[in-house]
Amino acid sequence: METDNNVETASELFKAQAHIYKHAFGYANSMALKCAIQLGVPYIIHNHKKPITLPELVSALKLPSSKLIAFHRLMRLLVHSQFFATNELGYVLTTSSRLLLKSGIPNLSPCIRVMVDPLVITPWQLLGEWFHSNNEKATAFETAHGVSMWEFCAQNPRFDRIFNEGMASESQMMRLAVKDCREVFEGLKSLVDVGGGTGIIAKTILEAFPHLKCTVLDLPHVIANMPQSENLSYVGGDMFQSIPTADAILFKHVMHDWSDEDCVKMLKRSREAIKDRDNGRKGKVLIIDMVLDRNEEELEMTEVKLIFDVMMMVLLTGRERTEKEWEKLFLEAGFMRYKITPVFGIRSLIEVFP
Repeated sequence: METDNNVETASELFKAQAHIYKHAFGYANSMALKCAIQLGVPYIIHNHKKPITLPELVSALKLPSSKLIAFHRLMRLLVHSQFFATNELGYVLTTSSRLLLKSGIPNLSPCIRVMVDPLVITPWQLLGEWFHSNNEKATAFETAHGVSMWEFCAQNPRFDRIFNEGMASESQMMRLAVKDCREVFEGLKSLVDVGGGTGIIAKTILEAFPHLKCTVLDLPHVIANMPQSENLSYVGGDMFQSIPTADAILFKHVMHDWSDEDCVKMLKRSREAIKDRDNGRKGKVLIIDMVLDRNEEELEMTEVKLIFDVMMMVLLTGRERTEKEWEKLFLEAGFMRYKITPVFGIRSLIEVFP
């Protein structure tokens, strides 16, 4: 027999039921968003140049007239989720849907396509099975697909392409704030972007700081045939083995993919790579990643970070980290101090010094 003195009222229990349903059917929001992107809804509303009515939207999307009521129901959910808004004249874009425009910079549509790809969603279905597994190294992704996510990317060109496109689109968000980081790049002459893919981040930094010499380090097949310039070069290699020498070593959304042990290896390679600058001081490591448990942030920001943390566990061997967990990695790798600046939304800029 229950001995709990907290006896909920019927009203509280029904509210709890709604809370459970909201999260149990959370996939409905992501699938509705995916559908809107597939149909091109943000693009059509944007091109209309003014609020668009439901019949106009259905016509512009070339949907059968028989789908008008069903499409209204989809849009009603998306409006409630604040991806679109309505006024007396029709549907309009919100800040969120403007980030989904194909012509926009940044454009997060490719990133969303990766997040809702069936190959990414399937491992979540096996999470309970994974918890019962005795294999400490295998991820839920490996339980679902037989190989690690990085191996899967190497073996599946389609997924590898959409994954890299998604990460590149997400990297474009840096353009919104990189110019605010002037003091971070002050005095630097060279920078290596580790795991920099096709060089979106390096190009963004060069737009704001054209005096820099940037090198992108990534796996040979990722940077193959990439065009080089006077200030931007590409090097194929393994970040766990060696990192080219520079004033600063940059890791953007890299370390959260990896275990603590692997992160310490990366940091040690970075410490070896940062050279003495003209003023006699060593260079530094720049990390753009999430920092958990920052009390000043909004609840929605915290929820997104916690979701990302579990996603890193499902797909890879990494995690999101608290400031104390970051500090432990830095000290273990031989660094003496660090500075955290929350400048990139859910992510912070961490400067790490020898």
